[in-house]
Amino acid sequence: MRDVVIIGVGMTRFGKFLERSLQDLGREAVWNALEDAGVPPEDIQIAYVANSLAYQLTEVKGTVGQHVLANAGFFRIPVINVENACSSGSTALRGACLEVASGNYDVALALGVEKLFCDDTAKSALAMASGTPYAKFGFMFPALYSMELKKWMEKYSVTQLHFAKVAAKNSRNGSLNPNAQFRKALSVEEILNSRVIAYPLTLYMCSTMGDGAAAAIVCTRDRARRYTSKPLVHVAACELVSGTVNLPNQPHVNLEANAAGLAYQKAGIGPEDINVAEVHDGMAPAEMWIYEKLGLCKEGEAARMVDEGMTEITGPIPVNPSGGLAAKGHPVGATGLAQVAEIVWQLRGEAGERQVKNPRIGLTENAGGWVIDDNAACAVTILKR
Repeated sequence: MRDVVIIGVGMTRFGKFLERSLQDLGREAVWNALEDAGVPPEDIQIAYVANSLAYQLTEVKGTVGQHVLANAGFFRIPVINVENACSSGSTALRGACLEVASGNYDVALALGVEKLFCDDTAKSALAMASGTPYAKFGFMFPALYSMELKKWMEKYSVTQLHFAKVAAKNSRNGSLNPNAQFRKALSVEEILNSRVIAYPLTLYMCSTMGDGAAAAIVCTRDRARRYTSKPLVHVAACELVSGTVNLPNQPHVNLEANAAGLAYQKAGIGPEDINVAEVHDGMAPAEMWIYEKLGLCKEGEAARMVDEGMTEITGPIPVNPSGGLAAKGHPVGATGLAQVAEIVWQLRGEAGERQVKNPRIGLTENAGGWVIDDNAACAVTILKR
């Protein structure tokens, strides 16, 4: 297997863009990534395109990747369409990396694009909710998170105040991110006093619908210097887990812990080596239990991490410097690649006001869907400078 590096990333701003099409958003992200990488478009040999909901919400009812890339000027290359709920973007990156690592191709594009705001935004909300088998009983994602969070709060004496602190941290980070959907720093009090969605979740703790796209270009390490003099970001691991065998009398291992374990093993590191992370906080408080699942702290210590500011941009293990899903936004198919873009910018020292001090190893965790009592898919990617 050949070494794979990311040489270019690009994204749109996330937000509500009624005047923009799926194709328009995808084209911007692709060309931003090409410019960042210094790669001429004719050198792209294959593309993986992630999208979750276009077939329900837009005029594009199939072969989304082909429609978007044709609009961006790409023809006659293999295009693989990827749908894996909120993990779609990370799954697309994994596919592109495997193509290059295996020797099938030397330069590959991964794109994630989503258009959730349309004439009928209620339809968008319904489409997103359909990702859980409990939707027919009225249990949308906030309700499922709420039930899990309340059990976790009782077990570890975590409070709603801790959740508000996480959301406030991420809103501050998002206010520094020009690509974020929401760029207003919120106080803990504003978050606690916002409308209750499903206790302990309030409005400002929840991720929102959004439009947007993000892209990455990967190639072999040997070929990278033909295109760019920027620091190369090595893909040390990109592990995807979509289920585990639950054997009798053995403890259940959740998807995040399983995917993280595989990623750490492949990258030859441990959680203590991570300098910066982007995690899938579909509801901002979920960031806290992801600390534990990724091994960034011991079980039951997430609240202490928040109280001590350990995951702030200036802390020892910054998490979600982009603002996370509640501030940066969550266009489902684009989210995983936007996380990757943020880590690439952080590792290259290009993150501006939200720059973490001298990171060398970054991690993304991107999970989506819901099956029984766990996510349907989870991808953990480790990037090294």
